[in-house]
Amino acid sequence: VQLVESGGGLVQPGGSLRLSCAASGIIFSRNQMGWYRQAPGKQRELVATITSGGSTNYGDSVKGRFTISRDNAKNIVYLQMNRLNPEDTAVYYCNSRLTRAIVDEIYWGQGTQVTVSS
Repeated sequence: VQLVESGGGLVQPGGSLRLSCAASGIIFSRNQMGWYRQAPGKQRELVATITSGGSTNYGDSVKGRFTISRDNAKNIVYLQMNRLNPEDTAVYYCNSRLTRAIVDEIYWGQGTQVTVSS
C-alpha cells in the first residue's frame, strides 16, 4: 500500500495550495480518505475526511476555507486550501480507512510540508 502526497510548499498568507494524494494497493473507492496535519509540538489533528459515498467532514479550524474531494477513477484525493494563514503551517498527511468487522484497515502517507509565511 502506498499513499503519496504532493503539492506542499511555501505560500504567503491569504494564498492557496492544492494537495494531492495518490493511492495504490487499496480498493480506493471503498475507503474513506482523509487529511490530517501535525504542527511542531502539537498533536496530529483532523483536517478533512471524505467517505466512499462522498460525504465530507472538516476540522473546525478549516471549515469554509478547505475543500476535500476525490477522484475514484484516478485513485486520488485532493485538498484545496484557500485563505491560508500561518496557523495552517504543518506537515499534512494523507490517510485511508477501510471499515472492517474487528479492526479497521488504516494507512498513512509520509506527509508533505505546508508552510504559510510572508
